[in-house]
Amino acid sequence: MPSSNPPFKSRPESKYTKAKRALRSLAVSVAIPVSLTIAAIFLFGRSSRHYPNRNRPIWIGPLWLIQLSSIGSSFLVGLAAWLVWADGGFHGGSNALPLYIAHLSLSVVWNPLVLVIRSVVIAFLFCVLDCVTLFACYLAFKRVNPFAKDLMKPCLAWTAYLSAVTYVFIDL
Repeated sequence: MPSSNPPFKSRPESKYTKAKRALRSLAVSVAIPVSLTIAAIFLFGRSSRHYPNRNRPIWIGPLWLIQLSSIGSSFLVGLAAWLVWADGGFHGGSNALPLYIAHLSLSVVWNPLVLVIRSVVIAFLFCVLDCVTLFACYLAFKRVNPFAKDLMKPCLAWTAYLSAVTYVFIDL
């Protein structure tokens, strides 16, 4: 005998609940790259004894500025990744997520390679590879969200600058 009551229907999600969930996902998306960068700085980059303070060109900033700029770049990349995720760009056949993960992995190795291991040649190769990966990520993000693409431009400039700094350290 069929029941006379219609099946239970869920209420539509309120705007407050949607906004709360979006804010939580934004916080996680930004916190992951920023916390990885801060952890790499605190674990490997607090000592500036291997950072050349003498005989370096004037356009190379002090270590604290390099590290602060890395944190800012991580923030922008996390924000861009959230915009792409919110537009569904990490789903399906897109290569945006693997490129984003590759960039995160490559971006945190500069401090240990330069300041602890003192292997600036390998650090330079990783910086160049990170530039290429970030550019591919930029192209993937561009297809999904134009504002995310614009957020990636300063990150690309920062990674290119860090590559140039690392290249100069090879000769110092």
